[in-house]
Amino acid sequence: MVSFIVPAYNEEFELPQTLEAIRGAAQDRQCEIIVVDDASTDRTAAIAREVGAKLVSISRRQIAAARNAGARVAVGDFLFFVDADTRINGKHVTGGIAALEAGRSGGSARVIVGGTIPLWSRLCLKAFCAIYFGFNLGAGAFLFTTKRNFDSIGGFDEGLFVGEEIYFSLALRKLGRFRILSEPIVTSGRKLRMYSAREILTHSLRVLLGGPSVARSRDRLDIWYDGKRETGSTTI
Repeated sequence: MVSFIVPAYNEEFELPQTLEAIRGAAQDRQCEIIVVDDASTDRTAAIAREVGAKLVSISRRQIAAARNAGARVAVGDFLFFVDADTRINGKHVTGGIAALEAGRSGGSARVIVGGTIPLWSRLCLKAFCAIYFGFNLGAGAFLFTTKRNFDSIGGFDEGLFVGEEIYFSLALRKLGRFRILSEPIVTSGRKLRMYSAREILTHSLRVLLGGPSVARSRDRLDIWYDGKRETGSTTI
């Protein structure tokens, strides 16, 4: 059985298409979809109920805590973490399961951004992805592993408000080989449309140079936790 875990905060515009994509990607496999609503003030919870997803409600405003909350109630042997603004397809599920059944400890996939984004962001994203995936690290928007491996490493580090996917990937790599699927996921480019190059680069450098001390406090991570949303889905 496969458990799809979708952390969400005020995702009423993106969530319906994400859940539809997950159902299509699962095909005829036995699965469950778990939406973890982390203190949303919009229709996120209602949408999850309407489509028959299992709803978990928390009030932490932290992505690591939301993913862990979903994993705790999951009954599947395979865990797929999919962000609420991210689209996957059947190749991601088939490829992920095949990798896990072949003994890989976990994995992720390459990333492309949906919708129109500025030229500067396309260039920066291309360079970033080349470096990031070159180090064989998983993208937070899409990660997969077994329930056994997840429990073995203790899940996501809830002391981190950003970069938790890096430490998650490194922990899984200690258990075995980590697989990056070649089929890219499609994730929202809304932050690249809503913020200027200066704002994004300044905040990114702050995290890179500040290290764990910055990553362990929400106070200086407003771009990641400010809650701003576009008024419609533009991912696909």
